[in-house]
Amino acid sequence: MSTNATPIARQSIGFVEFLIMAASLMACQALAIDAMLPALPTIADALQVDNANHVQWVVTAYVAGMGCGQLFWGMLSDRFGRRPVLITGLTLYVIAALLAGFSNSFVSLLSWRFVHGLAGACVVVSRSVIRDLYSGREMARVMSLTFIIFIMVPVMAPTLGQVILQIWPWRSLFMLFSIYGAIVVTWVTLRLPETLHPEYRLSLTIVHVAESAKKVIRDRASVCYTLAVSVIFGSMIGYIGMVQQIFSDVFHRPELMPSIFAICAGSMGVTSFINSRIVERMGMRRISQTGLLLFIALSGTHAVVADLGLETMVSFVILQAATMSCMGLMVSNFGTMAMESMASVAGIAASFQGFVSTAGGALVGALIGRQFNGSTAPLATGATLCGCIALSCVLMAERGRLFRPHYITS
Repeated sequence: MSTNATPIARQSIGFVEFLIMAASLMACQALAIDAMLPALPTIADALQVDNANHVQWVVTAYVAGMGCGQLFWGMLSDRFGRRPVLITGLTLYVIAALLAGFSNSFVSLLSWRFVHGLAGACVVVSRSVIRDLYSGREMARVMSLTFIIFIMVPVMAPTLGQVILQIWPWRSLFMLFSIYGAIVVTWVTLRLPETLHPEYRLSLTIVHVAESAKKVIRDRASVCYTLAVSVIFGSMIGYIGMVQQIFSDVFHRPELMPSIFAICAGSMGVTSFINSRIVERMGMRRISQTGLLLFIALSGTHAVVADLGLETMVSFVILQAATMSCMGLMVSNFGTMAMESMASVAGIAASFQGFVSTAGGALVGALIGRQFNGSTAPLATGATLCGCIALSCVLMAERGRLFRPHYITS
């Protein structure tokens, strides 16, 4: 158990309810991204987007806003507490979703999507809440269990988006985001206690922020594992932005995209569940570093298959699902290790780490997405490069040694 956990907070909300609430908070972001995928061609036609690759910006604009927003929400939560910051951010999320739905031009839509992501970034505070209550391998287990629930949103969101588009216009998707956000903010208001320990409530002076930032960037694990998350997340954003075009232009079966997307996303849920069951016994480093090596091997194999012109829909599904399953072994563990020694500055640490990993991921994803050329080769090659960069970051964090034993005292 974390030494800084607030006993009243842990007792006032049940463990299962807390897991579902934390996952629901994180799902605000996933829903706003993945439910949009089936609508991208329709939006391109409605708002007269000439370059098919540019419509991917509907995704990357939200992710970029999400990254920038994470730079300050966590800091505010260190000063004013977790509850008021979450409630404020989620309220803005509801409003921004509605305004995005009323956009009459592509530029206006992208602007409001950026603001929507900026507001949605408040859910980074949920990481601080988890860090307030748990630490070490117990925290890794909670993060994995949360991720399992959270992953159901990207599994179902494209299908939900496609069903909505068959009944209502694409603008109704933003009404969906607004309604979901309103439900979550009501739940948080009624049920989530304040988890920030009084002794960790900090003033946001320039000196304090600077000192806290120094703590974050001077910690080798904090910096290197955050960068590793960033590039792995970037490979995922590249896939999300490109997947609709792949099924339309490469396989000529756009109607299959939601179900195939669900299979690939579901593979991450399976490995996240496995991770939650074994992480306290085997340790975060052994599991996540094994997952990273498998990620590089699988994405590299996929790149060779695509470059040789041997790609079929079956090979794509198998290799992409296998590659993404490795993320379930990496992301939550990398994130936990980045936050491991940040208890006294959890909010600011979550802000800086979230900004770097999300904004960096958006940039990497955009670079991968713009390489789309009518084949799956750019996606697979980009993922391979991301895996190799992540491995370099992990080696720096671990001083050149993988699979070293690590024992948590909490």
